[in-house]
Amino acid sequence: MKKVMSMLIIVILTSLFAARSPSNAQQNAKPTSKVVLAADVEWTPLNPARGDKSPQAATLWGDRKGSAATGFLVKFADGFSSPPHLHNVTYRGVVIGGGIHNDDPNATPMWMPPGSFWTQPAGEPHVTAARGLAIAYIEIDKGPYLVLPIEEAFDNGESPVNVDASNIVWLNASDTNWIEEPVDNAMTEGPEIAFLWGSPRNNGVNGTLVKLPGGFKGKIRSGDSVFRAVIIQGKPKYHLRGKTKGKIIAPGSHFSSEGAKSHQVSCGAKEQCTIYVRSEGKFRVIPD
Repeated sequence: MKKVMSMLIIVILTSLFAARSPSNAQQNAKPTSKVVLAADVEWTPLNPARGDKSPQAATLWGDRKGSAATGFLVKFADGFSSPPHLHNVTYRGVVIGGGIHNDDPNATPMWMPPGSFWTQPAGEPHVTAARGLAIAYIEIDKGPYLVLPIEEAFDNGESPVNVDASNIVWLNASDTNWIEEPVDNAMTEGPEIAFLWGSPRNNGVNGTLVKLPGGFKGKIRSGDSVFRAVIIQGKPKYHLRGKTKGKIIAPGSHFSSEGAKSHQVSCGAKEQCTIYVRSEGKFRVIPD
């Protein structure tokens, strides 16, 4: 009887470890990557209920009408100003073009230029306004993304954040081990990053800005997890393996990967590039 019980326990433990451990196919799965050009995205009304007055939106990844995390672009007409409203979920935004104001309904406009970052807590009434050719990258951790009347306001315990591009705190290779020292000592400037939200501990989801100087050539190496990057400023080239010429990825374009992957990128000699990165855990910026 003891022998039978011992065998039964072994079978049960083996089954449990087999269920929790990745299969050989999973362990040997090759990293995948994808590039979505801003010119190829499909624009639809962000708030169909407003008809022609609605800003236009284009999904880069995920599904803003579904329940999963999603990233999308929003394009505003010059002079756009929304009525006071709120959302059912918290969102983050990075300004790509023009100027955007996002604050309490009675707040004095603070026009955030490209490279600025803000968060809008769920349930809090606010207005969004734009000037110039305004466009932003918007990100949510769960959906669906809904527009609701201010009568449904609630306090979720979060506070809004508005950070002008001039107030972003940048770190270089001497400040963080996320950046390797340039091999070319003649480079006067190296890459910089700015931590915006989240924590990389235990592969936690986090958001950063990456600034690549003019003339940069190198790679952004992701960890063994999901990595997403959106071009905010500049027109870097994305170099595919085996291709001699890089693909120009304009602001609003997106590249991503699942599994450890080195994304080869470069910037023009006189053009600085800024990229927003959402990653699970850490990544590294490695100049050639």
